[in-house]
Amino acid sequence: MLKKLDKWLVICTILLLIIGLVMIFSASNVASYMKAKSPYNFFIRQFIFLIGSLIISLFILKINTRKYHYFSFLFMLIVIALLIVVLVYGKVTNQARSWLNVFGLFTLQPSEFAKVFTIMWFSCFYSIKNNCQDIKKVLFPLIISLGIAFLIALQPDLGTTILYSGIVFMMFLILPISKKVKRNSIFAILGVVVLVLLLLLNNGVKLLFERQIQRFDFLNPCERIYSTGNQVCNGYIAINNGGLFGMGLGNSTQKYLYLPEAYTDFIFAIIVEELGLIVSIGILILLFIILWRIFLIAKRSKTIRGTLLCYGIFWYILLHIVVNLGGLLGLMPLTGVPLPFLSYGGSYLMCLVASISIVLRVDIENKKNIK
Repeated sequence: MLKKLDKWLVICTILLLIIGLVMIFSASNVASYMKAKSPYNFFIRQFIFLIGSLIISLFILKINTRKYHYFSFLFMLIVIALLIVVLVYGKVTNQARSWLNVFGLFTLQPSEFAKVFTIMWFSCFYSIKNNCQDIKKVLFPLIISLGIAFLIALQPDLGTTILYSGIVFMMFLILPISKKVKRNSIFAILGVVVLVLLLLLNNGVKLLFERQIQRFDFLNPCERIYSTGNQVCNGYIAINNGGLFGMGLGNSTQKYLYLPEAYTDFIFAIIVEELGLIVSIGILILLFIILWRIFLIAKRSKTIRGTLLCYGIFWYILLHIVVNLGGLLGLMPLTGVPLPFLSYGGSYLMCLVASISIVLRVDIENKKNIK
């Protein structure tokens, strides 16, 4: 089985995971010492999640994607239940109730799992030909996804809501259904969204919190360095410090609490500061190669299910890259979205490694001509 794995995808993923671990330690050691009296706290947590993720990936590589039909909808029900639970019992971080505390040992973010489970369920549901002809059946997953997006928005987590909706929309665009059914489905969903928004506005419900509204004022962040532009402006300073060759691994100045999210949202700024622009471009090339290989595997897939799985994961990774770097560079509002393979975060790491494993499994099935 190992011989049938896409070598480019495996090698680039491993390289990025290693770089991510090293940079999480470098970017987090100051904040980790301040919070836990140990510079290794975040590094050790990420390493444990990585080991767990790799173990899970071994099981994924052995499971035929056809079997996703049996449990993908169950996973969707579980994640919906968890999203409801997190609204009541979730841990609040950065004014968002998005995390569940698991026995006091670690936290999980159900909205991250919602993205991957939705990709799995969509791929299975729409691979059944009958489900692509009847508009009622076409709309069913979209309505479920709309409900999930609403639950994520209630946390409130605008960034994840936009990302989740973006993944669903891009997958819908590539579905093997007629243009007429697709057009009617889009109009139906837009009608539901507009109706819900009007009902909420009519009842005096605020659609966006003040903190979220402030994030839309993202241009010229250094003019607001003492308020809403602090993070992005300090990110600019980190990038400027790095130059072509960087200040050297571990020598970042901005990680000394100038960048409050140095090891999560803004880790790429620390990478540029310490390793320089040239190495950072090399990292972006590795991300591009991963996307390219996923795209090729999607095109070669022998089944609609495999094609949808790979395209869904392609957009899952690409949208995270675009939104994270767009926020870092001040091209779009900050949303707290992690950068694939590099940012700290156990839930996202598990989902990301699982996603790559699913793509590798599709590639195995392509080479073995399994349908």
